[in-house]
Amino acid sequence: MARTQGSHSAHTGPKVRTAAERLFARHGYAAVSMRQIAAEVGVQVGALYVYTPDKQSLLFEMMKSHLEGLIAALPQVSGEPLKRLEAFTRFHVRYHLDRPEPVFIAYMELRNLNAENFSVIEALRGKYEAFLETILRQGVEAGDMSVEDSKVATLAIIAMLTGITTWFRDDGRLTRAEVEEIYWDMVRRMVGA
Repeated sequence: MARTQGSHSAHTGPKVRTAAERLFARHGYAAVSMRQIAAEVGVQVGALYVYTPDKQSLLFEMMKSHLEGLIAALPQVSGEPLKRLEAFTRFHVRYHLDRPEPVFIAYMELRNLNAENFSVIEALRGKYEAFLETILRQGVEAGDMSVEDSKVATLAIIAMLTGITTWFRDDGRLTRAEVEEIYWDMVRRMVGA
C-alpha cells in the first residue's frame, strides 16, 4: 500500500509507537486493531508493517524499552541500606509519575505477550526487583530493617509504588513532592525502619 502523502519514516515510526501506546493504555491491547493504530497515525494499514512486523512486536518493544530505561535510570547510591531504599523509593515514584501510559502497559498487558516475549520481560522485571530485594536483605542483615520475607516485601513495595500512576493527578489535592514524602514514609514503616 502507498504511504500517505507527507509521511516519512523518521517521523512516522515514532508516531506509530506513540499512537499504539496511547491506544493500548486507553482501550487495552486486545481491543486495539492495527487499523485503529494506522488511523491514529494517519497512514494506511499496510504502511504500519514498514515500522513493525505485527501488533505483538509493538507491545513487546514498548514493554522492553520501558523496563530497560527503568533499569538504566536506577540511582547508584552508595552507603547504608536505608539511604539506598529512600533513593530507590523516590526514584520509582518520580520515574513512574512521568510515564503513566508505559507503566500501565508494562504491568497490565503481560497476559498478552507470547511465551518467548513474556520470558524476556519477566527477566527484566526480575532484574529490577532484585535491585530492591538486595537493599532489603542488606538492611535486615545490618539490623536497620525488619522484613520477614524480602521477596514478598519487594513485590509489595513495587506494587504500592507503581499503583500511584492509577490515581495521582498533577491538578489534584497533593503535589508530587508531597506524595513522594508520603510514599517514602509508608515504605520506611513497611520495612520497620
